[in-house]
Amino acid sequence: MKTLYLDLFSGISGDMMMGALLDVGLDFDHLTSELNKLHLDDYHLHVSRAKRAQIEGVKFDVHLGHHAAKKDHEHEHGHSHHHEHEHEHGDGHEHEHGRNHAEIKQLIQKSELSEWVREKAVAVFNRVAVAEGKIHGQSPDEVHFHEVGAVDSIIDIVGACIGLEFLGKPRVLASQPTEGTGWIDCAHGRFPIPAPATLAILAARGVALTQCEVPHELITPTGAALLAEFAGEFGPMRNFRPDRIGFGLGLRDNPTRPNVLRAILGQTSAILEHDWESDTIAVLETNLDDATPEILGQFMESALAAGALDVTYAPAHMKKNRPGFLLTVLCAEEDADKFSEMILRHTTAFGVRRHLAERRKLRREFQVARTSFGDVTMKIGRLDGNILQAAPEFESCRKLAKQKNLPLRQVYEAAIAAWNNAG
Repeated sequence: MKTLYLDLFSGISGDMMMGALLDVGLDFDHLTSELNKLHLDDYHLHVSRAKRAQIEGVKFDVHLGHHAAKKDHEHEHGHSHHHEHEHEHGDGHEHEHGRNHAEIKQLIQKSELSEWVREKAVAVFNRVAVAEGKIHGQSPDEVHFHEVGAVDSIIDIVGACIGLEFLGKPRVLASQPTEGTGWIDCAHGRFPIPAPATLAILAARGVALTQCEVPHELITPTGAALLAEFAGEFGPMRNFRPDRIGFGLGLRDNPTRPNVLRAILGQTSAILEHDWESDTIAVLETNLDDATPEILGQFMESALAAGALDVTYAPAHMKKNRPGFLLTVLCAEEDADKFSEMILRHTTAFGVRRHLAERRKLRREFQVARTSFGDVTMKIGRLDGNILQAAPEFESCRKLAKQKNLPLRQVYEAAIAAWNNAG
């Protein structure tokens, strides 16, 4: 499967995304001809090859106002310019001549761009509008785009959609986003990084964010919205064969890491193309040699009632030749601290080991097996549309067995037989 992997070790902005797409194969002439379908005036594009921390890539700029005398077909190499309208990170998004969300949506929808580009571009802007609306207490259509409503940011967002379409609509994956620290002066006043809109956009998508030592903004609202809309998963590359590697350059040279967005266009192997479900869970472990069965039994009941995914014990041969147990709790990543505390408070543990684990799960559904005793709920597991597992639900069997005064095993076997006969 064709895949575009975005390496976010130095963040992402709209112009960095555009530079990266151009560097991995987006045709500049195709980009300009498609952007002309927006019928926007008073801008031209400037694409140059430059370096950040000795990494060569593409710097993409949208020049406005009096710079537009050159109009929109400048395509130079080897130099770049700095203009007052540009954001420090390279995502020039602070302008007075912005538009509201309804106007931008109308501008895109009435254009002659492809249906896919129109749909995706509107969706990206909608993510920003929803985030800004929550910040300001407005409906999305009423939001005036202080930082992503100017011509250059419309070009960044629509251009990114054009670029992805030109590259064959690849599946987009990304590393975990990295943001800087410090403060930013934006339309909302002086705010700590991440900027309010950036944080709200990533939060709405449920994206985990890590800050680094760079004392500047690394992720702009435009970059966050593009990530939230297109990135299917966040994490390291897996089973990925790179074909083309490109770099989109930000404006400044950061002191500790190259200010670039690395984009890698390639192929993911079939192992990632199954339709299974996936998630990340926390695995908590501790070794116990002095816990009584009563304490462990009570802990298991309490942990499962509190939302643990599973609790298990395994025999362990411990130091000083003592028999003991390995206690393992599986839980949601965000619940790791809660269950670590529960282990420390309610068992004899002095410490808890923890790590994150990826899961691959069959797609689950529930169907009914009709037995001579009554209906039993069956849990079905599918992979790529095929049923691989079918098992009677314990609680359903137990309830029916109690109602009919039958052995649980008899109901369980009847359910399996009924399911197999129906199939």
